[in-house]
Amino acid sequence: MKKKAISPQMGRRAVLTGAGAAALAGVVMQTAVPQLASAQSLDGQQPTGAGGFAAFEWLGNAGWRISTPTTTLLLDPYLSRFDTGLAAGAFKETTPLTLDPTAIASALGSPGDGRPGVSAILVTHTHWDHFADVPHIAARWKSTVYTTLTGYQLGIAMGLPSAQLAVVKGGEELNIGDAVVRVVRSLHSRNGAGGLTFPGVRTQVPPPPATIADLLEGDTIGFVIRPAAGRPGVLLLGGSDYDDQELQGLGVDTVALPVPSNGFTADYAGRLLRALDKPRTVILVHWDDFESPLGTAPKTDEKTRLRMAALTADIKRISPRTRVVEPNYLTPMQLL
Repeated sequence: MKKKAISPQMGRRAVLTGAGAAALAGVVMQTAVPQLASAQSLDGQQPTGAGGFAAFEWLGNAGWRISTPTTTLLLDPYLSRFDTGLAAGAFKETTPLTLDPTAIASALGSPGDGRPGVSAILVTHTHWDHFADVPHIAARWKSTVYTTLTGYQLGIAMGLPSAQLAVVKGGEELNIGDAVVRVVRSLHSRNGAGGLTFPGVRTQVPPPPATIADLLEGDTIGFVIRPAAGRPGVLLLGGSDYDDQELQGLGVDTVALPVPSNGFTADYAGRLLRALDKPRTVILVHWDDFESPLGTAPKTDEKTRLRMAALTADIKRISPRTRVVEPNYLTPMQLL
């Protein structure tokens, strides 16, 4: 089935952290990351889990599928991965929102096909590369979407009933199936001019969004997944910034950390590691070219690859015992 524009009824990374032609200048050459049989630890160690409670599969960008014995959670599932001109250095803010049901079904399956369903969808913020596929996925699996007020309004505009949309603000600790999910107040990364790309919030239901620019950032949150209240968890972030005061005392030993594309966030690795008491594992995310199909090997540009190496070096300098992991698409990792 071909990709199709999102109708009212359904109803690259550098741009989000580097606006304008100057920020796009480095996003031309793409380097394929070797296909791996499992996640690769950049310091030579293999990631290991604390038990057998949950498998985490990277869906590209900041996306995850988390599978527990009874529950399947998605975080920021963006599987259509349509072309915005970004990888070619010609980003178009007017790019129409496009849905690829075939790509979504290939990654997640379809209702009734015997594969696990989708119990709930967690949304860190509502930029297109985090939210555009969410209403379709939620409608197909009748899943509840945990999101900001902006996500609530956009979800209704894109055809979801209010009963499937749950607004969260940060501080909530929720039982979702057999998982405990804590919502964490967070921040989105800065672009090359120091501001936010597509800033703003939606306090009322807007017209059905038609282009990527219609999906505003809408505030940013993170999520901690744990097997039970008080147990160590995994922190999943969707933007390459955070409020370190909100991270203190979370009790996590693994964090999925987006790779920044500029230096606006001061002491990016250090403040996070100190706030989390130097977690056992850092998994690098939001570094791939998320316009290429998920079925291919992850790709990135040389500028981002250098930033990944620099971030890894910072993490190892500050916390030598912390493992730094580069995930591969759809490869289960036992993190809980």
